[in-house]
Amino acid sequence: MASKKTKLRVFALGGLHEIGKNMYVLEYGDDIIVVDCGVMFPEDDQLGIDLVIPDFTYLTKNKDKIRGVFLTHGHEDHIGAVPYFCREFNVPLYGTLLTLGLAELKLKEHNLLGTTERIVVSPGETITAGKHFQIEFISVTHSIAGAVALAIRTPVGLVVHSGDFKVDHTPMQGDRMDLQRFAELGKKGVLLFMCDSTNVEYKGYTISERTVGETFHNIFNQSASRRIMVATFSSNIPRIQQIVKAAEDYNRKVAFVGRSMLNVVKTASELKCLDIPDRVMIDVSEINNYPDEQLVIITTGSQGEPMSALARMAASDHRQVEIKPGDRIIISASSIPGNEKSISRVINDLFKKGADVIYEGLAEIHTSGHAKQEEIKLLHALVQPRFFMPIHGEYKHLKHHKELACTMGTPRDNVFIQGIGDVLELGAENCKTAGSVPSGQVLVDGLGVGDVGSIVLKDRRHLSQDGIIIVVISFNGEEGTVAAGPDIISRGFVYVRESENLMEEARNIVKKALDKCEDRNIVEWSYIKTQIRDNLKEYVWQKTKRSPMILPVIMEV
Repeated sequence: MASKKTKLRVFALGGLHEIGKNMYVLEYGDDIIVVDCGVMFPEDDQLGIDLVIPDFTYLTKNKDKIRGVFLTHGHEDHIGAVPYFCREFNVPLYGTLLTLGLAELKLKEHNLLGTTERIVVSPGETITAGKHFQIEFISVTHSIAGAVALAIRTPVGLVVHSGDFKVDHTPMQGDRMDLQRFAELGKKGVLLFMCDSTNVEYKGYTISERTVGETFHNIFNQSASRRIMVATFSSNIPRIQQIVKAAEDYNRKVAFVGRSMLNVVKTASELKCLDIPDRVMIDVSEINNYPDEQLVIITTGSQGEPMSALARMAASDHRQVEIKPGDRIIISASSIPGNEKSISRVINDLFKKGADVIYEGLAEIHTSGHAKQEEIKLLHALVQPRFFMPIHGEYKHLKHHKELACTMGTPRDNVFIQGIGDVLELGAENCKTAGSVPSGQVLVDGLGVGDVGSIVLKDRRHLSQDGIIIVVISFNGEEGTVAAGPDIISRGFVYVRESENLMEEARNIVKKALDKCEDRNIVEWSYIKTQIRDNLKEYVWQKTKRSPMILPVIMEV
């Protein structure tokens, strides 16, 4: 029984006011469940950062309350942070077969397979978590097989989390979206609805994945004498299946390129989520054994990532595949916000090599996995929630979704646009924002997790914009006098051989600063470094109007 005083607390540790890093938390009494655990790729100004993951501080403080992580599907922005989470928390992961299969790839890389409990669930199944939560899995259609929504029963009422979805009546894989179940839940009464907002700005309906398959067949039919290459997301299993089917229909062999592509294809094939006949698939090392008209190469790099297979091919830096004049290259993806320049650069490089590039806007070679307005309206009409919290989107998406919800009959005061860490507190009859929990971004750089902060990023930006000057001085420890130097080393500031006068004068400036310190009997190294930095900074600015990082190094001899 629910206590009148105990409230359900719902908050996001990622996925609000941003695209990616999805992580939502429900807490009641001594029980906490987590929905998704994703990553976000770094912004342009986050130099050297590999990944951005949620801040787990609140969960760490309440570690004993966590009953499980429930994964809605296998995209990076929903499962990418799982290994970082599982390093710290020993709780079970729940997900469908393919979702857990993709999560296991990540756990294996981090040597966590043996210590992480994984429980496979199917749509229609209900899991009990702790004393206060029951989680039902509902089939939805998305751009990856095994996607689900969640119906979460709590002591104060029913919470429905849509997951990522679109209403595709002719899906390539899996069951159709279980709209009947959403309607049944709506009739019983839904306290809170949390719904995907990614494509809420777009009117109409998202086209079916099968439409993209028809486009592939048309392009293959028009490319009889050409080698075909397709760049797409490695996790878009239905898309890969359609490309393989078109290749089979036109008697072509298929080779996969890119580490993530090979890993996902292997896992999906083992789980029977991807069907590639043995006679169709070849290793990339065999492509020179076949004429161009018998080849299809499926690769990563649809977002122009600098180290991806397609980007390296465009830069003539790939060991096994070289772009040839006449190659027909299909980029079967839409650009993630922020990646437009990278994608454009790769497309331009491909054109320069004589390839014929087909990308979004030229043909229907991509469809989103996210619902547009009419599909979102349909789900609102079926669920009929008392309270609504838009999720998965930047602020503009959440704002548009609020307006849409209001047109569908949800009272404006019952719609809550939350920020990361903002706590939504619900009783059986009421809902309000009540404080916040620690939240934010944790930056992953190589093996370091959270050891790069704002100060380090500021230094990296400074170095990238203005370079660095290193001043090296040797001091006689006994006499307190300069034994050698100053020597000046410049990187990313000016080319020393072409700026000898500037460097010599800079050396004189440092000498004068050292002489002043010696005259005043100052031997404190921190003060001497400050004097060198301040005097040299002023001189360099006057001469060049630049502000390189100045790093004095004092050694005792």
